[in-house]
Amino acid sequence: MSAPEPPKVEIIQKLDSQVPLDLTFVDESGKSVALRDLVKDKPVVLALVYYECPMLCGEIMQGMVAVFNELEFAIGKEFEVITVSFDPREKPELASIKKQNVMQAYKLPDSSGGWHFLTTDKEENVRALAEAVGFQYLYLPSVDEYAHGSAIMVLTPKGKVSRYFYGIEYPEQDLRFGLMDAAEERIGSLADEIRLLCYRYDPSSGSYGFVIMAAIRITGGLTVAFLAILIGVLLFQERRRKMPGVHEQPLVTP
Repeated sequence: MSAPEPPKVEIIQKLDSQVPLDLTFVDESGKSVALRDLVKDKPVVLALVYYECPMLCGEIMQGMVAVFNELEFAIGKEFEVITVSFDPREKPELASIKKQNVMQAYKLPDSSGGWHFLTTDKEENVRALAEAVGFQYLYLPSVDEYAHGSAIMVLTPKGKVSRYFYGIEYPEQDLRFGLMDAAEERIGSLADEIRLLCYRYDPSSGSYGFVIMAAIRITGGLTVAFLAILIGVLLFQERRRKMPGVHEQPLVTP
């Protein structure tokens, strides 16, 4: 007898989809919050997990902490993080324990106010959120576990889906560019913005790829600008040398 096939759960990209901001959850302190209270003026990293997941969800959060520790951006300052349990049996007390464990591994533990761990006993609320971002999950009574995919999403400050990053490890450059895109480049350095011009988000892979033509244009533009400045300086020196009463200074004085 062949083993049953695993249930099919997918993450269906819904770029630019609006997350329902009126949905309410309970945070790790037991306080009722609406998503609009958390999604306001910064881009948001969103993860749908369940806190008692025996393996995958813990690896997702470890991957999040690892990349957050590499980012120059700080949680609560340049971006917010929202982790939502899709298991309606999980309570704020469990979310609080999970948050404490995760924040101990983050380089800026004082930023805990920017990472929100949510639960809800209203399954319709988390289902609506999951549907908005294309995240599928399925409860398996036989093993008392959930089947689900692995990804984090980036939302704009208005709560629209901007980027997906798959797996359990997230390259720092990809997430940095994703946050910059979601924030409409209102965060990040000038060097970051110039580099971003050379990279393009690929929805199929959930990553940023190098765009050779953009790089050539930027490199060519910088080269032309440098040559124009150099020629201008040389012409200025030549005109100045030919002006009456202007003489070259000797390199070595006796």
